[in-house]
Amino acid sequence: MEAQRLTKVREELERQGIDGLLISSPYNRRYVTGFTGTAGFVAITKNQALLITDFRYTRQAAEQAKEYQVEQHTGQPLEMIREKLSAAGVRKLGFEQNHLTYESYQTYIETFQGFELIPTQNIVEKLRGIKDKREQEHIRKAIEITDLAFEHILGYMKPGVTELEVATELEYFMRKNGAVSSAYPTIVASGVRSALPHGLASSKPLERDEFVTLDFGASYEGYCSDLTRTVFIGDPTERHQEIYRIVLEANRKTLEGLKPGMTGKEGDALARDCIVGYGYGEYFGHGLGHAFGLEIHELMRLSEKTEDLLEPGMVLTVEPGIYLPGFGGVRIEDDILVTDTGIEVLTKSNKELIVL
Repeated sequence: MEAQRLTKVREELERQGIDGLLISSPYNRRYVTGFTGTAGFVAITKNQALLITDFRYTRQAAEQAKEYQVEQHTGQPLEMIREKLSAAGVRKLGFEQNHLTYESYQTYIETFQGFELIPTQNIVEKLRGIKDKREQEHIRKAIEITDLAFEHILGYMKPGVTELEVATELEYFMRKNGAVSSAYPTIVASGVRSALPHGLASSKPLERDEFVTLDFGASYEGYCSDLTRTVFIGDPTERHQEIYRIVLEANRKTLEGLKPGMTGKEGDALARDCIVGYGYGEYFGHGLGHAFGLEIHELMRLSEKTEDLLEPGMVLTVEPGIYLPGFGGVRIEDDILVTDTGIEVLTKSNKELIVL
C-alpha cells in the first residue's frame, strides 16, 4: 500500500517539476510510510525515499516503513537531510507550506542554502482524500465502537449527572471496546448550552426538559469516527419537537441526494435549503460536513463555498443543525462513504428523537 502512495507522490513531484519533497506533517508522514512513531522527517525524490528519525524509533521505523531507507540522526535532522539530498543532486526542494511555523521556515532557509525551496500545498492531503479498503475498514471499526458507545450512554444519562461525567464515561467505554483514544475532545452540551455547536463538556449537571447534544468519536488504528446525536431528557415541548424534526428531515434529504460528481456546495444545499425553507437558515451557521480519516477534519468540505467534487472513496460527515440562543440546539451527524453510484451511510445509531 505504501509503495503505491510513494509512486503517486513521485508522479505529482514530476508533474510540478520538483526534484524532492520534504514532509513534516506527522499525519502525512504516517500516510506515506506506515510509520506510527511521533518524530521524524520524510524526504522523497525520484530515486530515494528517506525516513529520518531518532534513536527511540529507528527499530520501529525499520519494521513499519518497508519502502524507506531509515536513518538515525544524532544531531539536527535537517542537516542530515540536506547532505543526502545534495549528494543526490536535488536542487528544487518542495516543502509543506501548511505545516510550518515562521520560525521553522527560517530554519529551512538557513539549512537549505543552495536549494530552491518551493512551497507546496496538499500534495499528500489530496491523496489521503480517497480512502483505500484498509482505511475504510479502520474507519468502519472506529464507527462501530462509537455506535456502541452511544447505545451504552443512553442508560447512563439522567438528571444530576454532569456533562463531564457523561464525556468521561463515553471515552472510557470507547477505550474499553478497542479505541486507542477519543478522536477529538468530546462535546456534551445540555440545555441552553446545546445551542453551542462546539460546547465542550462542562461541570453543568443534566436537567429535565432539555436537549443534550453528544458529539464524539473514536480513534482506531489512527483513523477517526465522528458521531453526533441529540437526545431529550423529560418532556419535549412542541418547539423542541419541531426543531428536531426539521434537522432530521435535513439530514435525511441530504443522505438521499448525495452522490459522486456533486460539488460540496451542491451537497450543502440539500440540507441548507430544507432548513432555510422552515425559516431557520440564520441558525445553521456552519458547513454541512467535512472529510475525515487520519485527522478529524480533512480537505473536502460540504459547504456553501466548496466547488470541489465528491469522488468515490471519500469519507465525510453530514451534520445539519439548528442552534437557538437561550433555548437550545439540535445536531444530527452521520458518517458516509461516497461510492461509485451514491453513498453508504456508515453510522447506525438511532436518529429518531430519543426521550429519556
